Amino acid sequence: MGEIFETIKDEFIIMLFAATPIFELRGAIPLGISKGFSPLHSTIISIIGNSLPVPFLLLLLRPIFSALEDVKIIGNIIRWIKNRTLKKSKNIVKYSVLGLYILVAIPLPTTGAYTGCVAATLFNIRFKYAFPAIILGIVTAGVIVLILSHGITSIL
Repeated sequence: MGEIFETIKDEFIIMLFAATPIFELRGAIPLGISKGFSPLHSTIISIIGNSLPVPFLLLLLRPIFSALEDVKIIGNIIRWIKNRTLKKSKNIVKYSVLGLYILVAIPLPTTGAYTGCVAATLFNIRFKYAFPAIILGIVTAGVIVLILSHGITSIL
């Protein structure tokens, strides 16, 4: 019984790690593997964790940005986030939802679900289009990280 709780605790830690803006699933998949989970199990848990904040971010970023943009220190941070996202979002301007998917799917630093949510907010991409694009991007990024870190043969 103790092993089950320990496993659930470790899965929860990995999901929380995947839900953080800097590490996302790029950091959570290796963490899960280091905790003894199989690469596939670690990837699935990480995808779930990375997906959890997406609907909340898509619904809340616009009102949060609007409310806090005029606050001195926080406004500077928001403007920095917006500028950084706009620099990374050239494909979104050109390809809209497909560009949003690509932005999230490429598992590089400063790309991912959080950047995708900010970009969707800045480019006024509606929730019904942004949410599936970001989730598919998360799944794609998870598969890419899994394949790059373990190869196809060790996964199957």
